[in-house]
Amino acid sequence: MNSSAASRNNILTRLQQTTEVLQKDSGNFTFHEGSSFDKGKRWSTEEKVVRLKRMMEAVHTEVHLCGENTWIKTLCSVLEQKQIRKILYGAKTGLAQELVNLKQESPEMIPELIDYKDPIEESKDLLFEIDAAITTTRGGIAETGSLILWPTPDEPRLMSLVPPIHIAVLYASDIYSTFREAMISENWSSEMPTNALLISGPSKTADIEQTLVYGIHGCKELVVLVLQ
Repeated sequence: MNSSAASRNNILTRLQQTTEVLQKDSGNFTFHEGSSFDKGKRWSTEEKVVRLKRMMEAVHTEVHLCGENTWIKTLCSVLEQKQIRKILYGAKTGLAQELVNLKQESPEMIPELIDYKDPIEESKDLLFEIDAAITTTRGGIAETGSLILWPTPDEPRLMSLVPPIHIAVLYASDIYSTFREAMISENWSSEMPTNALLISGPSKTADIEQTLVYGIHGCKELVVLVLQ
């Protein structure tokens, strides 16, 4: 085993051990009063939505609150406003079926749908021709204003990194108060993937004269549709 593989395994092992310790101490984990770690972070769904929206907008993320039956209308408005002509999606997700159905019913409302189905070696040119990508999310974290993405073969990591615009669909019911709650509730110690993404906003850098600039490389715009 080379050094990089050994280091990766060590990191994953420590993360799994840490989560297991948290789980052993989580028999009463409902943000109880006795927990100083979670004290004051027992937010309702509505409060979590408001906090996540405020935190994400503070770092230049565009957040739209939508009804579960009306979010497609909001999506179409975003696509039209940003003049998106080609959008990358994972064809084997539940989200994909809704997009395909809408494309068949009202082809003028949805741009060309591009399925990310080929290996990266065969998709490089395609990725850099795409206007945007749309993905599902694993959940969100209200405390930090972050999305949780677990890349899969159907929605690889590059979908949120390469296209200039990333549109993420998040259910309000999947927003956790804290990172700790997310790890415990979803049993990360036994199901953690090889990589997980926590995303709060579009790309940014402070390399240029130590001035923070957004959208300088990779994903330049992050749009989140929160389905309530």
